[in-house]
Amino acid sequence: MYAYLDHIHRYNPIYNAIVSMRGDEELIDQAQLADTALDKNDYWGWMHGMPHAVKDLADAKGLETSKGSQILEGTIAKEDSLHIARIREQGAIFIGKTNTSEFGLGSQSYNGVHGTTKNAYNPELTAGGSSGGAAVGMATQMLPIADGSDMMGSLRNPAAFNNVIGFRPSQGRVPRVPSNDLYYQELGTDGPMGRNVEDTIRLFGTIAGYGSQDPLSLRDEVPAFEAFRKTDLKDVRIGWLGNYDGYLTTEPGVLDLCEQSLKKLSKHGVIVENCMTGYDMYRLWRTWLTLRHWALREKQEYYEDPKQKEFLKPEIIWEIEGSFNLTTSQISEAGAARADWSQAINKLFDLYDFLVLPSAQVFPFSADVHWPDSINGQTMDTYHRWMEVTTGATLAGLPAVNLPVGFDNQSRSMGIQVLGPMGQDQKVLEFAMAYEAATDFLDHRPLLKESIKVLSI
Repeated sequence: MYAYLDHIHRYNPIYNAIVSMRGDEELIDQAQLADTALDKNDYWGWMHGMPHAVKDLADAKGLETSKGSQILEGTIAKEDSLHIARIREQGAIFIGKTNTSEFGLGSQSYNGVHGTTKNAYNPELTAGGSSGGAAVGMATQMLPIADGSDMMGSLRNPAAFNNVIGFRPSQGRVPRVPSNDLYYQELGTDGPMGRNVEDTIRLFGTIAGYGSQDPLSLRDEVPAFEAFRKTDLKDVRIGWLGNYDGYLTTEPGVLDLCEQSLKKLSKHGVIVENCMTGYDMYRLWRTWLTLRHWALREKQEYYEDPKQKEFLKPEIIWEIEGSFNLTTSQISEAGAARADWSQAINKLFDLYDFLVLPSAQVFPFSADVHWPDSINGQTMDTYHRWMEVTTGATLAGLPAVNLPVGFDNQSRSMGIQVLGPMGQDQKVLEFAMAYEAATDFLDHRPLLKESIKVLSI
């Protein structure tokens, strides 16, 4: 604990990954209790005494949950979210929270409560989001492991931007408790992040598993880490979806890095083929907009209160207003389109073991830019259109892991998202183990800085 706190105090003022921290004296006292317990052969679990910071969208009893919103600033959680309670049960010591974007919207972790989280490899660039604080906390070694969540790539995108592992589990694998909607929208999920695949698997095993409070949570058990085995890469078949045959606009260099990493796998016997679903991708985007607007209707109470509305960023207001004119027929059509997408992508799993896309359409951009308004001269018509590449796995409920592919000539990190069939989380993570063993991208750790130029949002 002394070592981590010293490291945090040295670097967190620059990177701003960890927020709402508890006092050093209190944390050292808890660490001493953990030491005393071990002296008495009282072992709490694999996270015994480990410092842990909870993503600031989840509740940890006794810590502030602001969700990056000035409306909720100062709100102290009375109970743990279910997945956080499971982490506590494994012996973790909660030192604070990790920074996020306001209400988790947008892949840029800035907000009016805690400021901006900076990229681990270049603090003048964005960390991604909304699990930006989690990714940077690990990449800078201020945290050993981190929890996050993912609706539109919020585990995958910041992991790609900071050269760590981020895993979005199958929908229902991690119970969504508490939640206002336990049946319908099924878009977001909590998940693990790690500096390596083993740590990611261990945290996954901690937070996953059936919860009776969530009626749609999956009932099959996740095995212990010791039951995981690296995939034999020989004759593994990968379908490379790329940019959906030119449909997605991507920054130059993104696809090249991804394809180069897949070529390295070919030397180990992996078979990589270009593929497409045959699905109308614009229909999928319209489906996404409809379901996302609908899911965010719950924020309407903030919109209707003039004093609270003034604290909402424009993107949230746009989402809420987008829900006002939705009709039942539009929602019904979105549900049908989502089902058709699931069928289309599942047909590809008859041909391929895994499907692969980039984890992001752009490299990390300036931390003083809220979101890219264009890619290659093509205007982005929404604040999250540049993140469209992440929606496919979400809408099909598939397990998807971000794996690193290296850096461009400006030392900006990128990753690929590897998708597996619904429910086959172990299969995806065992492939990740083999990928990690076959590559050396994770060996490139950031050279941390203690000062940068002043940035403003």
